[in-house]
Amino acid sequence: MNQQNERQDKFSGTKEVQDHLKLDERALISWMNENVPDFEGPLSLSEFKGGQSNPTYRIQTKNASYVLRRKPPGELLPSAHAVDREFRVIDALHRQNFPVPKPYALCTDPDVLGTMFYVMEKVEGRIFWELSLPELNPKERSAIYDSQLKALTDLQAIDFEKAGLQGFGKTDDYMARQIHRWTKIYIASETSKIDAMEKLNVWLPNNLPSSTGTCIIHGDYRLDNIIIDPKESKVSAVLDWELSTLGDPLADFVYHLAPWFLPVTKEVSSLKGLHLNDLGIPEEEDYINRYCELTGRDSIDNLEFYKAYTLWRIAAIYQGIIKRALDGTAASEDAIQDTDIVEIFANRAWEFAQSC
Repeated sequence: MNQQNERQDKFSGTKEVQDHLKLDERALISWMNENVPDFEGPLSLSEFKGGQSNPTYRIQTKNASYVLRRKPPGELLPSAHAVDREFRVIDALHRQNFPVPKPYALCTDPDVLGTMFYVMEKVEGRIFWELSLPELNPKERSAIYDSQLKALTDLQAIDFEKAGLQGFGKTDDYMARQIHRWTKIYIASETSKIDAMEKLNVWLPNNLPSSTGTCIIHGDYRLDNIIIDPKESKVSAVLDWELSTLGDPLADFVYHLAPWFLPVTKEVSSLKGLHLNDLGIPEEEDYINRYCELTGRDSIDNLEFYKAYTLWRIAAIYQGIIKRALDGTAASEDAIQDTDIVEIFANRAWEFAQSC
């Protein structure tokens, strides 16, 4: 099995629920009976393989499938794993006919299952963990890449106030607040000193670009957080809204653009070194131009800054995963525990910073 198929097999589908993430099924059935319309037990539980943040379960009954997302057990970093915010934004976007799963109910009482959780519909479709989409043809790849970009720009065009998301995040100083937040998160999860991260923690807040506006931010908008229609090459649902807030649209877009400039590592799928035209996948410049076309922009200013910020933030996210793995609270039993990946991403981020 090649590396591409290994990633797809490793992260696709479900597995038996890990011992430290098992749920009280009786308590869950009782709660579902009271909060989910037309629910009928009994049920069976399995754990989705993909993801390393909030544990995610498939609930299967005779007549229906559901998805449950919860905070992981154990001691957690402040403000992390905000499944209540995730539920709120999904609920608002579903009312706007944006492609998200239908949310059913949120449980904020930790006495029910041990941590806060919510339940939503199970959207059938395909999740791709390898960016090259090796099992598809060039026409399908091109359509999927355009559909995911169109969904992002549709999200950015939603009036967050009309959607009922007033107060979902502050509407000014987004980049400064994000840099402050992720610096704190990184320091709280730091397991060893990394020189490039130390430099970036100082450089980023001192080189902030002007704001480009405010919109709904997904925060982790990438291909493997998207369900593609089972038959058509289009987005059926966008998942994993844990990091969602209000903020700078370019921060979300350049994060989504990251596969074109990510360092090549065995842990992370990248588009580096691929013959994109032959695959039907747009080149970075073409993808940027398409984003500008869809959003009415002439160009993207300060692109190198956003790239540095993006890779620094990804490095901080991986450091958090490493810390949870070492503490035994990671959702995935395959969670990364080696800081090499953090250093690789930080070094590349610093290169972009120096080119600004």
